[in-house]
Amino acid sequence: MPETSPQSSTQSRGLAAFLGIPKPLFFGFVGLLLFMVGDGVEAGYLDTYMLHHGHSQGDVNLMFTTYGVTVMLSAWLAGPLSDLFGPRRTMWAGLLLWALLEVGFLSLGLGPDNLSMTLLFYTLRGFAYPLFAYGFLVWIAAATPARMLGSAAGWFWFSFSAGLPTLGSQFARYTIPYIGELATFWCSLGLVIIGGLIALLLVNEPIGSKPLVAANADKKQVFFGSVSIMWREPKTLVSGIIRTINTSSEYAFLAIMPAFFVDQLHFSQSQWLDLLSLIFLGNILFNLAAGMLADKLGHRFVIAIGGCVGCCVTIPLFYYVPLWYPGNFTLAAIAGFVYGGTVAAFVPMSGLMPLICPKEKAAALSILGLGAGASTWVGPAVVSVCESWFGMGLEGVIWSFSGLYLLAGVLTLCLRISPEAHRHTEMLEKKKKQSRSADFHGAQQTA
Repeated sequence: MPETSPQSSTQSRGLAAFLGIPKPLFFGFVGLLLFMVGDGVEAGYLDTYMLHHGHSQGDVNLMFTTYGVTVMLSAWLAGPLSDLFGPRRTMWAGLLLWALLEVGFLSLGLGPDNLSMTLLFYTLRGFAYPLFAYGFLVWIAAATPARMLGSAAGWFWFSFSAGLPTLGSQFARYTIPYIGELATFWCSLGLVIIGGLIALLLVNEPIGSKPLVAANADKKQVFFGSVSIMWREPKTLVSGIIRTINTSSEYAFLAIMPAFFVDQLHFSQSQWLDLLSLIFLGNILFNLAAGMLADKLGHRFVIAIGGCVGCCVTIPLFYYVPLWYPGNFTLAAIAGFVYGGTVAAFVPMSGLMPLICPKEKAAALSILGLGAGASTWVGPAVVSVCESWFGMGLEGVIWSFSGLYLLAGVLTLCLRISPEAHRHTEMLEKKKKQSRSADFHGAQQTA
């Protein structure tokens, strides 16, 4: 058998390594993409479907808010569950939950137009996708070298947002005219199952198949540690707040912008779905760029300037440009595309947190997941508070979100990597290299 050197082994990684994709996890990214396409099918028209079937905007806001609360809880649980049972088992739980609850959601809720059952199953289904998606994010953090964390995080969010709602909305855009809205919801179930099975059956990376903590670890302490880290390492709390602000506007806009564009500006449903896809096309393209730039320019710089300042400016533009140029889809699309790109500039958060807390990566990411989940209900809740408490119209909501991103920019000043954390990361990287070298020499001797 010909002898293989570490150098030739590195070269064999080829395009995946060049692009910043951890090769052992490649099919995980593919599966995540398809899973999130299925999850995102409903994103562009579930609210209008509900409104057109006699439900009020308040009912829709309530549904999205309760769904967001369960997403938030599940996004936090993905960290400790991955620690205790391994990321792969956590992802299996998410896939099975999604499939079972989607059947209930469609057959007992939306199908017979039962608001109570729709609310129940949709709320419970919020526990499903974060276990799958954020379980995989923990897997990435555990198995990826520190030098690739920014790029790997970029590819994670590329797969995530390419599905939810970019390609998901486009799938709905082309299937609704042929099979109808309800049947399109059912198609999402098949996409989720296919994507989940690709990720779980084709990825053979060993770290994710076992618990990330010692077998004798105290389960209560693991769960408590994923909460107590917020006051033991206050930077994680700050990062959770920033992450909440990050996508809160997206989820708010999914609830309120369809009516703005379709009912007020008289865009067609197809135009709105195309616009939504272009927004997230900007998002997925800048996901990759932000992750790679973070490895070169620094995580904090990309988050603060590209994300916080960028969103502060582009959110008002996304609202005003269609009003200034009524009926001009191209300009509206450009404004939306740039807005989607600035939201993506927060991607380096997922690479930064394991560097800030290298001893407790899963716990740190669980707070980031908590923030990501919180954004799904904080966004609609901000809309409700602005409209109900302060009597603001849509314009007031827009400027409220712009101010929140400015606040996030100030908070990024706190996200510094301590010298101790930097030394610990270097030590972990050295151990990984020694382990890979030992495995290589062992394989040589066996050969």
